[in-house]
Amino acid sequence: MCAIGGWLVDPQAGLDQPALDRMMAAMAHRGPDDAGKLIDVAAGIAIGHNRLSIIDLSSGGHQPMVNPFTGDVLGFNGEIYNFRELRRELEAEGYQFRSQSDTEVLLFAFAAWGTECVRHIRGMFAFAIWCPEERAMFLFRDPMGIKPLYYWTPPGGGIVFASELKALLVFPGLQPSLDRRAIAQFLEFGYTFENDRTILKGVRKLPPGHFLRVRPNEKPKLEHYFHPNLKSDCAAWASDVEDELFAALEEVTAQHLIADVPIGLLLSGGLDSSLIAALAARRTQVRTFTMAFGDSDLDERVHARRVARHIGSDHEEILITPPEVSDDLQGTIACFDDLFADWGTISTRLLYKKCRERGIKVVLVGEGADELFGGYDVFRSSVSRLPTDWWLFQLYRRYCGQRYGRFFGAFRALMRDYLNCVNKDRFDAVRLFETRNQLPNNYVMKVDKASMSVSVEARVPYLDQRVAEIAYRIPKNLLLADGTEKSILRRVTRRFQLLPEETLARPKFGGSMAASWLDEQPAFRSFARNIILARGGWTEALGLRSAMEDYFVNNRAGYAFPRAVSIFRNLAWRLLILEMWSNAYRVAPDVG
Repeated sequence: MCAIGGWLVDPQAGLDQPALDRMMAAMAHRGPDDAGKLIDVAAGIAIGHNRLSIIDLSSGGHQPMVNPFTGDVLGFNGEIYNFRELRRELEAEGYQFRSQSDTEVLLFAFAAWGTECVRHIRGMFAFAIWCPEERAMFLFRDPMGIKPLYYWTPPGGGIVFASELKALLVFPGLQPSLDRRAIAQFLEFGYTFENDRTILKGVRKLPPGHFLRVRPNEKPKLEHYFHPNLKSDCAAWASDVEDELFAALEEVTAQHLIADVPIGLLLSGGLDSSLIAALAARRTQVRTFTMAFGDSDLDERVHARRVARHIGSDHEEILITPPEVSDDLQGTIACFDDLFADWGTISTRLLYKKCRERGIKVVLVGEGADELFGGYDVFRSSVSRLPTDWWLFQLYRRYCGQRYGRFFGAFRALMRDYLNCVNKDRFDAVRLFETRNQLPNNYVMKVDKASMSVSVEARVPYLDQRVAEIAYRIPKNLLLADGTEKSILRRVTRRFQLLPEETLARPKFGGSMAASWLDEQPAFRSFARNIILARGGWTEALGLRSAMEDYFVNNRAGYAFPRAVSIFRNLAWRLLILEMWSNAYRVAPDVG
């Protein structure tokens, strides 16, 4: 795991090592164990790498890594989980390896199969390869969008890329200005749901399951290599899907445990994290960690203890209090880069930090199961018989937390495209939005930013391509059954006796701690009020001061229909993040 950054530009642009050094320094937290760079002035290329050593801790895993036979140069952020199997396949074709790293496997996989290599590898990744034979730079992002990759195309051509936005902000010539459409989406949805848009105007994200081919003096070419194959109406899956899903989860979890450093598992006591922990415990002795919140009714410790006893893990509970959140908030906001409002970034960053203090360098988390296996109540809305546009309007209200807003048209257009892709199946259209928009732009970005900011690698077994491909093909009647969501996961868990029955029966547990603290914790509310209502900030620039004064001064929860702002504390939390982010990145309020 690491950070990558670099460029392909006109050789006459005069870019030098200090520019790359600044980019790498901005992402040093992602890879404090080693650093490397390669600059070819004649070709106009540079690749820098910050390494968090996880597999093959020796210098054999140093990057950028060069293929001695082709001259290809690789900068790789992520993990290839099936690297041992691929290595044997490549050795059979005559490739000779000098290290035990998955990086070298990826480098030779590209030599063997070119851009088709992404159809062979299974993992989480964002990587860049300079191919001198084609005089092209290739940028890849994994199928489920677990690892981010940002890029900017300078006016003179070429491309500049990095694992984090902050590395692009120190690049010569980039004059940052905020994208008004992205700000508006952030305030409505809590993140930017368009797959290539970022908070910075002109800076793009590489979408999940895509790669970018860039040559000097040519427009970058974006290509799609992964398309979810949804066949949830296929009754034939009902007979053997449990066996296939269990086998995939077993294999994937085992591969996610491969590391040359200590591993831990985050355990909430809910189905998703508990199932992964149970599968891991069948392979080895595991360490599990549960987060508890001071001064809150949201407490899952008793459920996690039950699971930990059942699987025999070495279990620890970590308490997080409101002062810790507010004290750590400014530092965490600086880690956000591209804005998203999931409060879990703050809480889980503290948890990852405390895991790191205990010697844990890799953690397994349960992200992705709800989105792939129909775990949210929103999936039940798919049985609605409302006319399509009215159903989409109700769906929009669920996602944006308002009675209406300016992005209903864009949301409706996107959802209509998804409906067309799945033969008008509303369940699968929701699943596409959850897995292709919510996950890569919001939830897994929370995981990536929170963990990597404290030099911890978070792995997400449910988002392995092998699990995702099975999930996409499972009929919805096997997911929403017996009065519960994720019914197939419960049946697999019960059939193979992996967890206590109480764990399978407990309802979904969750909530926004930060939003509740805005209402319930006077110190935190005062802290937020002083920032949000400060003169000259974003709240004023966006015309939202009166709404926030109604919230903080008059204790009003929201406005009645038909006014758009209906849930004040959600808006307050997003404005707090925006104000603090603006301070961290020194971007003055300006809506253009």
